[in-house]
Order: sequence, then C-alpha cells, then structure tokens
Amino acid sequence: MESVRAARLQPGLSALRSLRPGVTGAPPPAPGAALPAAPPGLGLGLPPPPPPLGLQGPAAPPLPGCGPPAVLREAVEAVVRSFAKHTQGYGRVNVVEALQEFWQMKQSRGADLKNGALVVYEMVPSSSPPYVCYVTLPGGSCFGSFQFCPTKAEARRSAAKIALMNSVFNEHPSRRITDEFIEKSVSEALASFNGNREEADNPNTGIGAFRFMLESNKGKSMLEFQELMTVFQLLHWNGSLKAMRERQCSRQEVLAHYSHRALDDDIRNQMAMDWVNREQSSPGALSRELASTERELDEARLAGKELRFHKEKKDILMLAAGQLGSTHSSSC
Repeated sequence: MESVRAARLQPGLSALRSLRPGVTGAPPPAPGAALPAAPPGLGLGLPPPPPPLGLQGPAAPPLPGCGPPAVLREAVEAVVRSFAKHTQGYGRVNVVEALQEFWQMKQSRGADLKNGALVVYEMVPSSSPPYVCYVTLPGGSCFGSFQFCPTKAEARRSAAKIALMNSVFNEHPSRRITDEFIEKSVSEALASFNGNREEADNPNTGIGAFRFMLESNKGKSMLEFQELMTVFQLLHWNGSLKAMRERQCSRQEVLAHYSHRALDDDIRNQMAMDWVNREQSSPGALSRELASTERELDEARLAGKELRFHKEKKDILMLAAGQLGSTHSSSC
C-alpha cells in the first residue's frame, strides 16, 4: 500500500495511468493548448506566499532621474560596503571571496548545509559581451548578474554582489518565520480571501494548508522557505499537481511529501520526459515554452530577483530538448 501511495505522488504525468479504476495520470495538453500560468498558491489552493519572499533586496527611495536598475545598484553597493566594513575593515572588498567566506562562516556556526558551504558559479556561454553569470548558494537559491557586464570576471562579481546582499539580509530576525509572522500572514490571507478562522484551523482548506506549511518551517528564513516553495512552483508549472489531484492525492499528502523532498535529478528527469511527450503531441510546444522561460529568466535576473524557479524550468526544458535530440539521432 505504501508503494502505491508513493507512486501516486510521483511528479511525472504519465505515472499510474491505470493504477486502479478512476485514477489516471494527466494526459499531455491538447495540441496548441497553452499551459496555465501559476496562480497565487501554486495550484494547491494556497494563498500567495508571504510578502517578504520578493528577494530582490530592500526598498530604497528613488533617486532623482534614476529608474529601478539604478536604485538596485545603489542598494547592492550599500550592503557590500557595509559588509566589508564589519568583516574586513575599510577598503575594496572582493565580493566573490566574501560570499564564499560568508557561507563558510555560517557552516562553522552550525548552519545545516546538507551539501556543504560551496558557492557554485555558472557562466552562460558567450563569445562577446554582455556576459551573464549565475550563482547558486548552498541551500539552492540562485541569483544572476544584474548589470551590463563587459567581462566574464565582472559578470561573476555582479552575481556575487546580489547574492551577498540577499545572504546578509536573510540573517535579519525579521526574515525568520515566527509564531507572530505566521499569525500575521494567516490573518492577511483570511482577509484577502474573505475566509473565516475555522478555515485556518482546517488542514483540508487552502488557508489551513498555508498555515501548515508555515508552521512546518517555523524558525527557517525566508530564503529557506522560498527554496521549498520552488518545488511546488515547478510541480504546478509542469501540471504535476493537477495529475496528483486526479490520482486522488489529498492536499495534505502532497504537502507532507514534498515538504521533505529535495529537488533532485529524478524529479527533473520525470518533468523533462513530460515535456518530451508534449512536444511529440504538439510540435513546437517545447520551443515556445523555452523562449517564454528565457524571457522571464532575463527579466527576473536584471531585476535582481531570486531565480531558481526560472532557472530550473530552463534546465528541465533543455534536458527535454537534449532527450528529443538523442531520440531523433538514434532513429536516423
């Protein structure tokens, strides 16, 4: 029975097509059908994530004649200067080294970093500027260079700056999930959705599930909570949550299972195979989704936002394209 339950909770759409009468996997969309955009609540009937999850840094007063990019640069530079002052004294700070040292310091102070404290950089292949670099933090959060970068070294520094700023701000007590924060978030969700207090106490309602997720992550930071929410964002985007509902999985089952399951290659491969099936059913679906995802990724990167959801989407779609290419080559 446990094996059946685990199979029903698989992210792939083709799982359990005939597990038992009335329980089927979701078929690929009809040719030409657009996939739904992720609504607030990630398809689980949850309210939107708490406001502090916009991880693009602190609000800053607009400078005369300057648009948002200039404001973002000012905020980032201010945080980097402050960090340098308190850790290395005055003078120019090497942000790449500072970011790595920050996470090593967290690990030495007892932070639970399951994969170690290594910060990973990824350059986007290009033979000419502007160069783009992504940086993935030990917990999985991802940021990217947010400025026009004429060199690869500058792109790496730009990515490190925005990641360092978010890492530093993530340590502030206000960015921890506490009882007070949970009550405030649930009350705001009830007001927004015209709900009642009974809904908040019922785990089978959307707001009850929202409370469950927050309470399950009490003590964690907003960045850690965002890493968890990325899994549910991907499950919704891929159609996996809809498939699980059709397999008669309860909201609580899904939340309990994926709240403790890290995003891994098995999930990515199953989602990639779903996109292979979509492309075979509706030629061009993959390239359209990839183009849309790349636009979203660029917009979010230039705005200094956390990028893992967009980056994982692109990686899954590229994996699907590679599988289609190898299938085509082997059939020739």
